[in-house]
Amino acid sequence: MRYVRINPADNVAVALQDLSKGELVEGVRLQTDIPRGHKILLRSLRAGENVIKYGFPIGHVTREADAGTLVDHSCIKTNLEGLLAYDYNPSLVEIPEIAPKRTFKGFKRADGQVGIRNQIWVIPTVGCVNGVCEQMVARFKTELEEELGAKRHRGAGGLGPQSVEDCCAPMASVDAIVCFPHNYGCSQLGDDHENTRRVLADMVHHPNAGGVLVVSLGCENNQLDAFRELVGPVDETRVKMFVCQKVDDEIQYGVERLREIYAACRQDKRTEVPVSELRVGLKCGGSDGLSGITANPLLGVFSDWIVAQCGTTVLTEVPEMFGAETILMNRCQDRSTFEKSVQLINDFKEYFIRQGMPVYENPSPGNKAGGISTLEEKSLGCTQKCGKSIVRGVLKYAEPLRVRGLNLLSAPGNDLVASTALGASGCQMVLFTTGRGTPFGSFVPTMKISTNTALSEAKPSWIDFNAGVLAQGERMEEVSARFIDYVLSVASGEAVNNEKHGIREIAIFKQGVTL
Repeated sequence: MRYVRINPADNVAVALQDLSKGELVEGVRLQTDIPRGHKILLRSLRAGENVIKYGFPIGHVTREADAGTLVDHSCIKTNLEGLLAYDYNPSLVEIPEIAPKRTFKGFKRADGQVGIRNQIWVIPTVGCVNGVCEQMVARFKTELEEELGAKRHRGAGGLGPQSVEDCCAPMASVDAIVCFPHNYGCSQLGDDHENTRRVLADMVHHPNAGGVLVVSLGCENNQLDAFRELVGPVDETRVKMFVCQKVDDEIQYGVERLREIYAACRQDKRTEVPVSELRVGLKCGGSDGLSGITANPLLGVFSDWIVAQCGTTVLTEVPEMFGAETILMNRCQDRSTFEKSVQLINDFKEYFIRQGMPVYENPSPGNKAGGISTLEEKSLGCTQKCGKSIVRGVLKYAEPLRVRGLNLLSAPGNDLVASTALGASGCQMVLFTTGRGTPFGSFVPTMKISTNTALSEAKPSWIDFNAGVLAQGERMEEVSARFIDYVLSVASGEAVNNEKHGIREIAIFKQGVTL
């Protein structure tokens, strides 16, 4: 395939590869070269007429445009403006449960959750102790490697580990020991302070962490006693907290606590658990014109499949719902859920307005270069990640998941902030589609799915799965079956690229002032 007309109502087609002037597309001769992912006008439009893609208007042309020409951000303007009133017109597609039920190998936790990793996390309550936390992790890894090296030297298995992640595997099931520095925990007020506390508290309870060390300075706003109260009951053999200002040698003290946590976690074993225990975040970034044709529809098929297995998926990036929000609202299971979705959308629009920023300032330069011209176009492509399932829950920022099925989560479009929010809500992994590519990773496995084969071939150290084959003629049934198998292998322990390269970070949503 060289191009595709996504919906019969569309007045544009999308180039699946670079097209040359003079070629025929839907009987229309191209008047210009068309780059891959960009839109081809199939009939002439007068200034002000709508461009139709996915069967919906994605904006209007600002000048007369001829059939066979490139139509992009230089000649399209959004139709979106201001706050809107919404009506509930339910359009519900019940996804029936399917057999056979699939399983994966995960870690059953005492609180009933299931982790797909067994890691030890060091979480600073405040940015002031970031360096201290990194030093104690480095020292503990060094000591552990030296001890394991000594055992290897004595003939314990003939192992040759290159890092603590390597050497943990044969000696125990701990697969990483990671520090998560951040800038916050002090000099914050109101929602910003609570956002920080909630995200960090969510991480303490995350099932991918077999154990957690929380490190406080002592004089910060995020006081440890109050934070401990927010966190609530924990297994004190696996979750330990201390204040640096109250110990003599904070690094050695931290190393000793890590040793105790490691002893509690190292015997954990993977067991067979149903896919219904999976909670998967859906995210995209660095999108291009193929995102809504290949990778995002693939995630939509996967999302419907996991819902049919009684599992959970979570869609976020609220600003990238603008323009497609009514589709999601009308998929809400009832009026109460619908009203929460309206609040989700309008609260975010009001956030833009309070800051004096344009509500519909999107897409990014990279998106535009890839063929996305307006926010409506981006949103209609982005929301395909959640398939056709009924919306069962709507979550505030850093609010934990409570219901199975498809959920909507409040968070911005920023890749690391949104992916952190998905992890904080309880997702064990994030599926991240991209047409431009990115190496980042959040604190949970962050699987990159390319929209085009060229990106997958150019960046194999970034991309984990290539959905671009869908644009080359492979059937969705075949690709989605292969993708489901791969996701379950990752849930069972196979590392994705961000993990292989040790790229794990968090970013917390900030809205207000810094003192």
